Amino acid sequence: MSIITKRGDDGETDLMFGKRIAKTSPRIAALGAIDELNAALGLARAADMEGRHMAVIDRVQNLLFGLMGELACLPEDLGKYREKGYAALTEADLDWLTETAMEAEAKGVRFTHWAVPGAEGSMARAHLDHARTVSRRAERHLLMLHESGGEVPLAVRLFLNRLSDALWILARAD
Repeated sequence: MSIITKRGDDGETDLMFGKRIAKTSPRIAALGAIDELNAALGLARAADMEGRHMAVIDRVQNLLFGLMGELACLPEDLGKYREKGYAALTEADLDWLTETAMEAEAKGVRFTHWAVPGAEGSMARAHLDHARTVSRRAERHLLMLHESGGEVPLAVRLFLNRLSDALWILARAD
């Protein structure tokens, strides 16, 4: 099967379970921002020559795939999504991320005055900062989706807020 289906030529795209939606919808904007966040994390992963944050980035990227799966369903299809056993973000995932960030912060973060992205000359740290800003944008899109009636679970909304904080910490972790 080709990736080029031409089904999106009319300005709509497929969601899970056969539903179609406008590419300009808040749901697709949120999905696109999360996809971009995952790509930005991929850049941080590729630049992390020492592998210091590889396990954290790997887990976050996998959690984002589950998050995107949930968002690729309309609220009325979430039951089907869960019945099929597809990945979904949980409170435990949120707790893990919060604990991971707090542990990294407790080991020490370094910056002087304003934390200037890229100032240390580390591509990995600069990419983590870029991913942080994309995470903030994705969070805003999720909140807009939720406020428009798209019903985004609280754990999902909180996850992106915690993730941007965690990425700021990891970019400056000793």
